[in-house]
Amino acid sequence: MTGKSTSGMTRRSVLGAFAATAVAAAPTFANAAGFLRGAGDIRRIKMYSGRTGERIDMIYWIEGNYIKDAVSELNYFMRDWRTDGVKSMDLRTVDIMAASHNLLDVSEPYMLLSGYRSPQTNAMLRSRSRGVAKNSLHMRGQAADLRLASRSVNQMARAAIACNGGGVGRYSGSNFVHMDCGQVRNWGG
Repeated sequence: MTGKSTSGMTRRSVLGAFAATAVAAAPTFANAAGFLRGAGDIRRIKMYSGRTGERIDMIYWIEGNYIKDAVSELNYFMRDWRTDGVKSMDLRTVDIMAASHNLLDVSEPYMLLSGYRSPQTNAMLRSRSRGVAKNSLHMRGQAADLRLASRSVNQMARAAIACNGGGVGRYSGSNFVHMDCGQVRNWGG
């Protein structure tokens, strides 16, 4: 159990990174990159949907392996609630979400505003708002819009940016943060 992982980190160094993060207080975000390079023995995601009333609180990854049934449940939970369309979510996005949640040191679940979006839903939202991209990563299952009652948009965005795993959008006026596994970039205020 002390052998090297596929990321080149030992189990001991991974556990040490988690312990250091817990002790060092999440706002420093000092060990963020480790969360995305196989850090930790488990990965957990907690969310609820105000649109459907559904909740999840699940471990979806254990010791280097995604749990098939948990991933299926996660895909269904993050579906386009307007059309009931389901798409396989890119698990890199879920990993960014989970790592950010860990860095924020909160127990409350994310409120999921938008996960997968069908092209029809994206076109409808685009017709109503300038902030919706024509080729949104939501349509590929690579993005999520999230909110936490106990953390500000800036706190959430800083945690996601610290993960250095994809795009992070601040939507302060609407009180949510966009996280995706696309190119590393950030925007908004």
